[in-house]
Amino acid sequence: MLRDAVEVEPGVYSILTDGAVHEARVDGNSVTIAGHRYEVEFHDPRKYKRGGAGSTRAGRDAVKAPMPGKIVRVLVSVGDEVNAGQGIAVIEAMKMQNELKAPMAGRVTSISVKDNDAVVAGTVVAVIE
Repeated sequence: MLRDAVEVEPGVYSILTDGAVHEARVDGNSVTIAGHRYEVEFHDPRKYKRGGAGSTRAGRDAVKAPMPGKIVRVLVSVGDEVNAGQGIAVIEAMKMQNELKAPMAGRVTSISVKDNDAVVAGTVVAVIE
């Protein structure tokens, strides 16, 4: 079980697992640990997924809180049409306010929070179809 990981220099991490320390070297999409090379795919749910104004993305997507914090303001209502990148809500964490943006153009089908709600990372704020 992973206990701690610290970047000791760019691309090199010291990892503590079950009382043992390992060095992991990250190069692009591969990680080398103890001479064994692993191909990996990195996924950061906080990363903004840009669809652009001409996006043809279809389906349903959830706007999630990327960190724990407090919803300062909900900027849309159920039924509103939104564009990709449009603000959906404002979250405050560590005295910084961040705007949560629509990942795609569509219609807001549900809003799960209201102003002043406390949220944890991953909380679904709104759903867009």
